[in-house]
Amino acid sequence: MKIAVVCSNGRVGKLVVSEALERGHEVTAFARNENKSEAKKFVARDILEITADDLKGFDAVVDAFGTWAPETLPLHSKTLMHLCDVLSGSTTRLLIVGGAGSLYVNAEHTVHVMDTPEFPASYKPLASAQAKALEELRKRDDVNWTFISPACDFRADDPKTGKYIVGGEELIVNGAGESIISYADYAAAMVDEIEKGAHIKQRIGVCRA
Repeated sequence: MKIAVVCSNGRVGKLVVSEALERGHEVTAFARNENKSEAKKFVARDILEITADDLKGFDAVVDAFGTWAPETLPLHSKTLMHLCDVLSGSTTRLLIVGGAGSLYVNAEHTVHVMDTPEFPASYKPLASAQAKALEELRKRDDVNWTFISPACDFRADDPKTGKYIVGGEELIVNGAGESIISYADYAAAMVDEIEKGAHIKQRIGVCRA
């Protein structure tokens, strides 16, 4: 498959590139500056400057954009809607690296993880920005999107286990009652979803088994 990874220099973006290459996919990395991923094909392009021609012919586009500074948090919605506009009406799938804060903790879907007392206050602005982007994404019928939320404990340096479970809108935990996943297992789940296309126009969550 032909896969584009946008914002490929981030830690998750680089792992998605590596995972897809390892499986034999043709990967093109997109980033503002130099290529820091393992991709041999690279396009130096700011995410807001990406055009329909740039993404023409790809089977899937991974949006690995992330920002944490308070003044840049609105870019989560702005950049995602830009990619949706670029891909509007095409068959190319858009897969988004999301957050855990917007997952629900009750069956009625009235309380998010970020609304619980245990959720760190310092992370709430980011979680709210990602939740807003997801809310806007849900309104798009013209894009084949999939939003993938990690577990609450998203571990950058943990190894890849190759074992994870998939949930839907609600927070899931493993048999030990833990909500944990490594960046490496998350990247594997992302590429699995690219290959299988099992959750079109859905948000899913992934957790270490």
